[in-house]
Amino acid sequence: MSAALLLPALLLDAALGEPKWLWDKYPHPAVLMGRAVGLADRWLNKGENRRQKGVAAMVILGLCAWTLGALIAVVPDFGLLEIICAAMLLAQKSLVDHVRAVADALRQSLPAGRRAVAMIVGRDTKNLDAPAISRAAIESAAENLSDGVIAPAFWFLILGLPGLMLYKITNTADSMIGHRTPKYEQFGWAAARFDDLLNWVPSRITAALIAISHLNFDPAPILRDAPLHRSPNAGWPEAAMAVVLNTSLSGPRSYDGKMQDFPWVWPEGGRTPTPDTIDAACSALWRAWGLMLLAVAVLASI
Repeated sequence: MSAALLLPALLLDAALGEPKWLWDKYPHPAVLMGRAVGLADRWLNKGENRRQKGVAAMVILGLCAWTLGALIAVVPDFGLLEIICAAMLLAQKSLVDHVRAVADALRQSLPAGRRAVAMIVGRDTKNLDAPAISRAAIESAAENLSDGVIAPAFWFLILGLPGLMLYKITNTADSMIGHRTPKYEQFGWAAARFDDLLNWVPSRITAALIAISHLNFDPAPILRDAPLHRSPNAGWPEAAMAVVLNTSLSGPRSYDGKMQDFPWVWPEGGRTPTPDTIDAACSALWRAWGLMLLAVAVLASI
């Protein structure tokens, strides 16, 4: 049943993305989730026992998201509301649009490229050269294919809309409070660890989809480089993307004015990606999405 609902949701998201006319008038569900996380942060992230308070916050947020998903799922409308909600919480078209915007901006000028990539990455961007801008956009494409498309689809398949809602509130919380900073080291611990857990399988599925959709069946480079990444999950889609584009990813970068010497993923690849390489990454996103769509269609037909 979940596959039969996911199939039209994937197609609806791919066709419409995030219509500006709609989300200019009403808050996107992800925005509402962000507000809920922000409220929990303001109320609970203070005083003593912040790790325990962070665990409590995630339990409360997760239960609320699961319950809302379960209530929507029982509405007697032949699954229409579930399809619409799932489509709103998938992000294939919007991801491709945001990544492609970096390539278009970089073709105009270096400052325009920096401004565009700053909208989708968290690293320092003011001094990035053109290859570093391209690399950042490609890395964001790979990681967010997992976080924004494959993982939500996976949890919808496994647990229906409640599972998708639980995943999205967790991923939203991780992006907001799951940081190793003095403010969030303790309070955001539960969000970060739960997000790692929920993304463990989808990130590896994403790597497989990227590789197989490019007829790249040699897992050795991905298995070698993915564990080198600072994230237990992001390294898998990044390693696969690096191999199929023959472009080195990750590597040194600056956060909050401090240069960090991260290892390269697929160091054998080129070190000077261009806007054309970003375009190739966008094509890779659609190829992996198409392979997933085919798999979901097969499941729906069983």
